[in-house]
Amino acid sequence: MNPVTLSSWQLWAVLSAVFAALTAIFAKAGVEDINPDLATFIRTIIVLISLSLILFTTGQFTRPGPISSKSWIFLVLSGLATGASWLCYFRALKLGPATLVAPIDKFSVVLVALFGVVFLGERPSLNGWLGIALIAAGAVLIVIKR
Repeated sequence: MNPVTLSSWQLWAVLSAVFAALTAIFAKAGVEDINPDLATFIRTIIVLISLSLILFTTGQFTRPGPISSKSWIFLVLSGLATGASWLCYFRALKLGPATLVAPIDKFSVVLVALFGVVFLGERPSLNGWLGIALIAAGAVLIVIKR
């Protein structure tokens, strides 16, 4: 197995999980005394500014090259889905505990696997399906009231 490097998808996936966890904790604290839609708007502005600074600083904002119609369509759809997800997530955090909201939100992992099979033709391994089933079971266990 290759050592973890900056070009490793595994490293970036782990970092994504760490930042997603911090997002839940910070958002729960931040949405306490504010409308969740306004909180989502503020968060979005911060993300936009941060990404703009990264792109400008690294020189990636100049001459991006041609972007196909297909890319535009799917990026717009992805942006709309992200916005809807964030609105729902912040509303859920406003109403419920982060320790329940975040794990249920991660049921998206199960949906990604299913959508990946149906729409992208991906084929998870037997171990992959077992992991997906365990994530689904965990999400169900979290919502079951004792």
